[in-house]
Amino acid sequence: METSDTQCVQFKTPQVPPPCDLTLGLSLLEKDIGRTKWKMYADERFSNPAGVIQGGFLSAMIDSAMGASVITFVGDRKVFVTNTDLSVRFLKTARIGTQLQCEATVISGGQRVVFVEARVTDESERVVALGSSTYLLLDRQ
Repeated sequence: METSDTQCVQFKTPQVPPPCDLTLGLSLLEKDIGRTKWKMYADERFSNPAGVIQGGFLSAMIDSAMGASVITFVGDRKVFVTNTDLSVRFLKTARIGTQLQCEATVISGGQRVVFVEARVTDESERVVALGSSTYLLLDRQ
């Protein structure tokens, strides 16, 4: 690892799980081709001044889950996946202390572009947030 003067850590090779998933405390529950399911504890560290989980953390959970689903979709193909857009709709508050689950599914995809949707639910199976994204596949050596 290299550290710059701004204390930004850069990794030379991908880390599994990636640092963003470790920070969020994401755990993989299920994985199929084009579909993954994750859980995350709604920790107080992720709360906003209103005392509920801040939307950016829910968005990060959705983004990680969707990116992982794209990786399962492409199989053994060596690619970088990058989302070209991210849309999140917040439907209910995510309360501190609850267990959240996010299921992400590839809706459609080809050699260059993949469309993905995600759903975050709480312990009561209330839909907390919905997300969608378009991912671009970039071949890597």
